[in-house]
Amino acid sequence: MVNRTVDYGVYLVTDSTPAVLGDCSLTQVVEAALRGGVGIVQYRDKNCSHEDAVTTARELHVLTKRFDVPLLVNDRVEVAVEVGCEGVHIGQDDMSFDAARRILGSEKIIGVTVSCEEEAIRACEAGADYLGIGTVFATQTKKDTKSIIGPSGVSTILEALKESGHGAVPTVCIGGINNSNAASVLAHDGSSRKSLDGLAVVSALIAAPDPAAAARQLLGTVLTAKMPQVVRTVAGTTPLTHNMTNLVVQNFAANVALAVGASPIMANYAEEAPDLAKLGAALVINMGTITPDGLRNFIQALKAYNDAGRPVVFDPVGAGATAVRREAVQTLLAAGHYAVIKGNSSELLTVHGGPSVTERQRGVDSTAVLSISERARLARDIARQHSCVVLLTGPTDLISDGRRTLRVDNGHELLGMVTGTGCSLGTTVSAMVGAFGEDALVACLAATVLFGVAAEMAAVRPEVRGPGTFVPAFIDELYGIRKATTAGDLQWLSMAKVQVVNADEK
Repeated sequence: MVNRTVDYGVYLVTDSTPAVLGDCSLTQVVEAALRGGVGIVQYRDKNCSHEDAVTTARELHVLTKRFDVPLLVNDRVEVAVEVGCEGVHIGQDDMSFDAARRILGSEKIIGVTVSCEEEAIRACEAGADYLGIGTVFATQTKKDTKSIIGPSGVSTILEALKESGHGAVPTVCIGGINNSNAASVLAHDGSSRKSLDGLAVVSALIAAPDPAAAARQLLGTVLTAKMPQVVRTVAGTTPLTHNMTNLVVQNFAANVALAVGASPIMANYAEEAPDLAKLGAALVINMGTITPDGLRNFIQALKAYNDAGRPVVFDPVGAGATAVRREAVQTLLAAGHYAVIKGNSSELLTVHGGPSVTERQRGVDSTAVLSISERARLARDIARQHSCVVLLTGPTDLISDGRRTLRVDNGHELLGMVTGTGCSLGTTVSAMVGAFGEDALVACLAATVLFGVAAEMAAVRPEVRGPGTFVPAFIDELYGIRKATTAGDLQWLSMAKVQVVNADEK
């Protein structure tokens, strides 16, 4: 199987027929969909000439390479070879998998369409890089469907994959999927079956009046649906979260970690870091207290976790408040790699550097006044600059991995009236990223929404009269959501306020 990491969340399959594409330019539609967050593109046109297929595929490949997204060709292996794209997708009646692999070699992606348990298991045993499950609903874009399997058929295949030991093979489903039914297809009841990795769509994007907006909406639905899987993974694995933080927040952060299902350790002595990293821990470097010894311990621990390939969350608390802190931020950024950088606007302006660093802080509070679009661009730019996920906190939280940028509008003002809630969010993020390493953005999103929804639920409890009574209620709600999710109760998910945003928008 191919080692390349692929984002299967929103998978675009093209259709050049006038009934679907109309008089639009295929390349312009695909480019718009890529701007909206499409993670993989399949060029499908079984009727045009070889020359036309090569020409179109080359045009599309220029686009997908610009967005660092793989391009696959449906069925026509010889076109994929000539274009040099990332792979092919084949159906049950197309070239055999073994023949396609011999022609393409081991480095190319090969996906296989399956519509029953036997086909799915056979494709996995052959070495398929992913499966396209369908057809889910009736569709006008593909006439040769053998049968409509519906969401229940998808579930049956996913369960068979899990039971047969092929649960790690990525899966998408296809056939009549759009923004109105996507959530029902992705719904997961907490059973032992594997989850879908994404949705493959045709008309929902190709025929959309605004393909970018349609892609963003679909991506938001996909990412939101993945959050319970993250929460369940934390609950099922009890990941170790190693916090290098100040004494003020240690007890609260440890209780939050326990409530979400993690195992906390508060250890500021870096000599322990190599052993903890080997145990599979995730590290939080919280810059709440800065001393020369503390900075040296941060750097040593960061190296240990980087060497072990374990995630590190950097929380540059009060980064812009003093010259000492601003210098410490740059030292820590240069010392290693972080999976997540978390902070408010003022802190992240300091992280970003440049002219905006003249913005100063009062203590750990953000004094920077930025619009949502400015904050989205800041998060995206830092994510690209440091090859990480960025969580920019505030009344609206922004999360970006440099390609996908999200806004989360969950939370409550009482969070800002309790010492250590921001630091404890960093601890929660570390638990989620440590347990769900395949997609740090999804892990960070789950932590942020979980935190915000728990705060909203706690704030309306009758015994909560202010910050003092809020804290125990908040911890209880974190625990309650975790227990409910593992039991298959996802009512809290309906409270999630997640949107994919266009970080280029002015």
